[in-house]
Amino acid sequence: MKIAEGSPHTAGVPQVLAATAPLPPGQEDALARARAFATPLLAGETLDTGENALAHAEGVCAILRSLGSSEALQAAAYLVHTCVHLNRPQEVIAKAFGDNLAALAVETTKLMHVQRQARDAQVVGQPVDDTAAQTENVRKMLLAFSRDLRVVLLRLASRLQTLRYCAASRRPASPALAREALQVFAPLANRLGIWQIKWEMEDLAFRFLEPETYREIARLLDEKRAEREHYMEQLRTRLEGELRAHSISAVVTGRPKHIYSIVKKMRGKSLDFDQLFDIRALRVIVPTVKDCYAALSWVHSSFEPIEAEFDDYIARPKPNGYQSLHTVVRDEAGKAIEIQIRTQAMHDHAESGVAAHWAYKEAGAKGYAGVSASSEYDAKIAVLRQLLAWERDLSGAAGQGLFEDRIYVLTPDAAVVELPQGATPLDFAYAIHTSVGHRCRGARVDGVMVPLNTPLHNGQTVEITTVKEGRPSRDWLNPELGYLHSSRAKAKVRAWFNAQATQATIARGREAVEKLLQREGKTALKLDELAAQLGFKTADALFEVVGKDEFSLRTIETLLRPPPAEAEAATPTLPLRKSRGGEGAGRGVLVVGIDSLMTQLAKCCRPAPPDPIGGFVTRGKGVSVHRSDCRNFREMAARNTERIIEVEWGGTGAQSGKAAVYPVDVSVEAADRQGLLRDISEVFAREKTNVIGVQTQSVRGTAWMTFTVEVADAGRLNKVLAAVAAVAGVRAARRR
Repeated sequence: MKIAEGSPHTAGVPQVLAATAPLPPGQEDALARARAFATPLLAGETLDTGENALAHAEGVCAILRSLGSSEALQAAAYLVHTCVHLNRPQEVIAKAFGDNLAALAVETTKLMHVQRQARDAQVVGQPVDDTAAQTENVRKMLLAFSRDLRVVLLRLASRLQTLRYCAASRRPASPALAREALQVFAPLANRLGIWQIKWEMEDLAFRFLEPETYREIARLLDEKRAEREHYMEQLRTRLEGELRAHSISAVVTGRPKHIYSIVKKMRGKSLDFDQLFDIRALRVIVPTVKDCYAALSWVHSSFEPIEAEFDDYIARPKPNGYQSLHTVVRDEAGKAIEIQIRTQAMHDHAESGVAAHWAYKEAGAKGYAGVSASSEYDAKIAVLRQLLAWERDLSGAAGQGLFEDRIYVLTPDAAVVELPQGATPLDFAYAIHTSVGHRCRGARVDGVMVPLNTPLHNGQTVEITTVKEGRPSRDWLNPELGYLHSSRAKAKVRAWFNAQATQATIARGREAVEKLLQREGKTALKLDELAAQLGFKTADALFEVVGKDEFSLRTIETLLRPPPAEAEAATPTLPLRKSRGGEGAGRGVLVVGIDSLMTQLAKCCRPAPPDPIGGFVTRGKGVSVHRSDCRNFREMAARNTERIIEVEWGGTGAQSGKAAVYPVDVSVEAADRQGLLRDISEVFAREKTNVIGVQTQSVRGTAWMTFTVEVADAGRLNKVLAAVAAVAGVRAARRR
């Protein structure tokens, strides 16, 4: 069974050992217990690199030890790979080793999983120095480190161990893994000042990515090695002796040659191998800063300095805190020699850099190698600044910032919060929690009270003041006032106001529906059942559209009122006018006209001449006249055949001589827009069609309109409908 990627074990580790910080009481045996806990789980397991999981953990532990890390952090190296074998790793590890180590192991495992997915998605053949490929990895690392800074050391040590294993076992490292080491892990080690990891990781990764170039430079370094080393040993002895003779207690050593840095310098400056200055290099370590400059003075007086190659990183430290004097001089034979001069403290910091801060949990305020880390907050600030400086470095190289659209600020508990560029304390409050945003009333930035619309900057610490019960202000949505920049925060404020408006609309709709039920004597009807009959999932959904005037109460009335009475036992005697001749003559056919006082036109289908019609005898209301194709009429005819009576249209002239008119419903569907109702009404007026009623509702941009118009002849209505259909935005116009 294979488990997550890690790093390898075999080749020896640099023995730059530092005093290990003491463990808190009760954790003195954490390392031994962690190894005993992990051994049965990992001893027979193999990582996807082919390395034994337990051997990998031991290699990582050795690298961490070389950096002066605590035994607790070394113990985590064993616990990380056990997570995949435990059902509830957080609980199991916390019970045996405490919440601190459990959280560290789980967070590291999560980051490993994310990075493995990123490697799997990498494009084959991507350039080695492709800065853009670092973007998402850098971001994910930053957010992971914000939860526990020690994750970075575990990941750096793990990747270095993987590369060592591949090199020692002569197994090829995957291009994606080596590329990630060169593009992400090595620059991170550089930014944090952990040089001993940075140099070795670069060389090993480059060895797998460009094996031919690596072998060529290695061959050039090996040529005349004995001669060069003999010369450098003579120079080292002379330099150390001369400095001591001038009362400068100095330790002079040769500086390692790093193949990747040689290749970068050759490519960057278009130099041949023989033109490089740092092929011959010495490092001078002295007790004090004063001694650094005294040693530099002697070196420059004894050799010919190359002025363009002098750098004073003591007066102007590098962004990651690195300090040293760098100079290049020529000896009597004209050979160039690079010499670095620094104090022991500077050297220790150069080797381990910001890694010193990880001792804070066990070492208290002293930290490591003279670097103060008085609290977890101080450590996170130090790392955050280095990572943001790394981003600036990459911005210069790539021409655009990887995080130019984002900033990173801290909570009072030193958790990192990611926000868009230009974000304010109010954006920060909503990023913490929606409730915190709603109740936000004030903010402190780096301990100073500021307005809520103050733009934030990278690395600032933000503290929010809240009230127990609060609500957002509509001013927060005013772009001119600049309270909110984050789309997510704006959406949360809008959602709050929309929810309030929705509740008011629902209350208004409920009141209207309940009043209608009271008028109809249907107060016993369950509201949810009524909503279901009307096609709504809940009663509130019905109330909302009613409250917005998007659903007519007339529709509810139609549902509540049954068809004309059907339970009549006997047909009433009606004064009928017989038709004069025709198919209906002699059969008691009722003639509908303005003088037929015992007839009424059905509102469900609104018949008008020359529609085919039929009559239904009602109780006490005469004959209800329907269109023959009316669904209600067909249903009543099927149930009460004996109550159906034939009817026909009579004369259209009244005693006054005016033509009779009939109400007809016209349904219009259109894209909702301003002025739509006015334009359609103008069509009816132009066609001399009187409108006696209008109902409208708009749902998701579509307007549904019902016009009740008066016509003398339904046949002429087609011309009117055609004119309405020609109005801009109208999709359909038809008779109901």
